[in-house]
Amino acid sequence: MPPRSKVAGLPKAVKAWLDKALAENSFSEYESLASELSTQGFSISKSALHRYGQDFESRLSALKVSSEQARAVVEAAPDEEGAVNEALMRFVQEHLFKMLLVEGGKFDPYKMAKAVAELGKASVVQKKWQSEFREKAEAAAARVEKIAKKGGLNQETVNEIRREILGMAA
Repeated sequence: MPPRSKVAGLPKAVKAWLDKALAENSFSEYESLASELSTQGFSISKSALHRYGQDFESRLSALKVSSEQARAVVEAAPDEEGAVNEALMRFVQEHLFKMLLVEGGKFDPYKMAKAVAELGKASVVQKKWQSEFREKAEAAAARVEKIAKKGGLNQETVNEIRREILGMAA
């Protein structure tokens, strides 16, 4: 097993500064970053910083691509019933489970438990929102049905309007 990264051992505030500096410097200037860390009492080579920076840049890039793709999906297919959110929550649940099975000992159990709790909370909120959305759609369909019957529409037309409001295939 390779030795633990010196960057990982930095205090939280110093690591946050380093991450910000790496992003601001377009993942370059490793020599000057190593020098600055040295003045703060941390001996980390430019090579070690470069290895860390490459991994960090890769993860940041993947996050940006994922965010752009998610934004494009939402724009292309508006999700009024929350199906994308539900799918995303299931994906995260699956990923957390795999992380626990494969790399269980490498994660802070408190952080993992908090992530699971937050995901559960989000799922409950999502289900509540879906239920409220469905109730509002049902109420709107009932109002339209009542209005349509007053207007002399036949039952087939009323049913078609109802299906459109509730988003059911005809």
